[in-house]
Amino acid sequence: MKLNSLSILTAATLMLGAANANAGIAFDLYAGATAGIGGHKFTMDNYSKRESANSYGLVAGIDIPFVRLEGEYNYMTGEKVDVQILALNAYVKMPGLIIVTPYAGAGIGGVLKVDTVKSLIPANYELSGKAIYQGMLGATFDIPTLPIKVDVEGRLMYAPKLIDFEAPVNETAKAIHYDARVKLRYIF
Repeated sequence: MKLNSLSILTAATLMLGAANANAGIAFDLYAGATAGIGGHKFTMDNYSKRESANSYGLVAGIDIPFVRLEGEYNYMTGEKVDVQILALNAYVKMPGLIIVTPYAGAGIGGVLKVDTVKSLIPANYELSGKAIYQGMLGATFDIPTLPIKVDVEGRLMYAPKLIDFEAPVNETAKAIHYDARVKLRYIF
């Protein structure tokens, strides 16, 4: 009788443990923050300017076994120009080790605000409202026993029509932003 009770108790414990271990396999919700260093390059017909820039952001998303989807806010500040954007990103996770998972991603978004007050660019301009596009390559480091993941990535962002300048210039500025980022994500 004792052996029967012990067997049932052991089987029940193993089944409950397996159920808890598989609870996070379907998906994980997360929120986090990013920080990066890199640069901007602005180009118009007769003008090109490259400057160093830092980026800061907030993210929220869902992590599914092979794919990750996230919404992102970015604030990129440079020597002359600050840019704020919203983006929706999708990542494909490559098979990796248990602790390290490489990934590739792409995103599309829009410019919220461009601040050129710090610059010598003419004050008469309008945001074009055009989309921005971005690509990312990186790796996720899973911290065992903690609900935290750290992403280290390289990112390239392209805005084909960042700013429309009015008279006397009558040109459209396009921009490329590149940086190396660290993203800290808290898994709920």
